[in-house]
Amino acid sequence: MEAKMISTERKLSIGLMRVMPVLASALTCGVTLFLIGFVLFKGIPNITWRLVSTKVSYLAGTIGILPDILNTVYIIVATLFIVLPLGVGAAIYLTEYAQNKKLVTAIEYAAETLSGIPSIIFGLVGMLLFANTFGSCLLAGALTLVMMNLPTVMRTAQESLKTVPANLREGGFGLGAGKWRVVRTIVLPGCIDGVVTGCILSAGRILGESAALLFTAGVAHTLNGFITGLASPGATLTVALYLYANEPRPGAQEASFAIAAILMVLTMAINAIAVMTGRYFRKRRAQ
Repeated sequence: MEAKMISTERKLSIGLMRVMPVLASALTCGVTLFLIGFVLFKGIPNITWRLVSTKVSYLAGTIGILPDILNTVYIIVATLFIVLPLGVGAAIYLTEYAQNKKLVTAIEYAAETLSGIPSIIFGLVGMLLFANTFGSCLLAGALTLVMMNLPTVMRTAQESLKTVPANLREGGFGLGAGKWRVVRTIVLPGCIDGVVTGCILSAGRILGESAALLFTAGVAHTLNGFITGLASPGATLTVALYLYANEPRPGAQEASFAIAAILMVLTMAINAIAVMTGRYFRKRRAQ
C-alpha cells in the first residue's frame, strides 16, 4: 500500500514537472505576443509620413520625429565605431596574447559585473565624465553607451574566438606564419559570425537605451548633420518616446505609441538580422 502511494505521488510529481514548463512557456509567449500586438495596434495607425519626415513645431502644434530618427542613427554609428575596435581588440588580446591567466580572469569577471550594472548608473557616470567635459551632446551619450556595450562586445568576440579549433592555429604556425598573421588570416575569419552577431545585438541594445541618454545626450529635437549633431544635444527615439508620453498636449500620446511601434519593428528586425547572419556564416563555414 505504501509503495503504491509512493508510486502515485511520483507520477503526480512527474506530471506536474511536465506541465509547469509548458505553462511557463505559454505564459511567456502570451505576454510577449500581447505586448507586441498591443503596441503595434496602438502605434501603427499613428505612423504617418508627416510624422517621420518633419520636426516638431510647438508654434504650429505639430509633432515630427525626423530629428529623433537621425539622432538615433548618429549615436548608433558613433558608438559602434568606437566600441567595435575596442571590444574585438580586447577579446583578441585576452584570448590569443595574454599570458597571465589571473589577469584574464579578473578582466572577465569585471566585464560580467559591468554587464549587470543598471543603465542609470552608467548614465550618472557618463554625466560626470563626459557630459561635464563635452557638455550634453550625442558624443557624450555615445561614449556612455560605449562603456555599457564594451563588455558585451568583448565577451561575445572572446567566446567566438575560443570556438576556433586549436589545430588551425597550429597549422598556421607550422607553415611559418607569425602570431598576428595567424590571428588575422585564420582565427578572425573562423569566428566572424559571432563577432558580427554580437555587433548587431549591440546595435539593438543601443537602439533601446534611454536612461543613460537622458543624463548625457540631452532632449533637444533639433535637426543637425552628423558632425554637428554629435556636438549638439539631441533626443533619440527612446528619449522622445519618454518625453511625448509625459506631455499633456494633443497628439503627444499618439506620437509616443507611433515611436513605440517603430522601435518594436526595428528591434524585431535587428534580432532577425542577427539570427540570419549567424546562420549564413555557419553555413558558409560548414561548406
